[in-house]
Amino acid sequence: MIDSISEVNLDQKYLNAHSTVPDESTVFEGHFPGHPLVPGVLMIETMAQASGILIMHTIDFAKIPLLAGVKNGKIRDFVGPKTELDIKAEIEHEGSGFAVTRAQIHSGGKRIANAQLTYTIMPFPSEMLQGMIKNQVAEMKKNAVNTN
Repeated sequence: MIDSISEVNLDQKYLNAHSTVPDESTVFEGHFPGHPLVPGVLMIETMAQASGILIMHTIDFAKIPLLAGVKNGKIRDFVGPKTELDIKAEIEHEGSGFAVTRAQIHSGGKRIANAQLTYTIMPFPSEMLQGMIKNQVAEMKKNAVNTN
């Protein structure tokens, strides 16, 4: 869901990312014919991905954060194809194998969605998955450099 990562600030524990909703996607087939909208669960997933990437940065990709809970999730506006999204994730708490983040999505300066997300932090199930995720995140950072 994340196209690029423009900033990771480990001192202040936040991440800024960007995503452009695709023009066409199978998710639009049922949401809704003739009036395509991004399902709310994918808006939550977008915030969850940004938060997870931030958490992995803070622990140098040593473990994987798995979404365990969504609190106060709000979808404040509808999002259609080609919408430019700015995503921000901030760590509120971390420790004892858990992390809590606050995330939000904006488009054109308007808040689209926000939530508080809770993660359990686990060992990676395989080195292959760990390497794949590190490579994907590196590509997202490279994409931000190439678009600026």
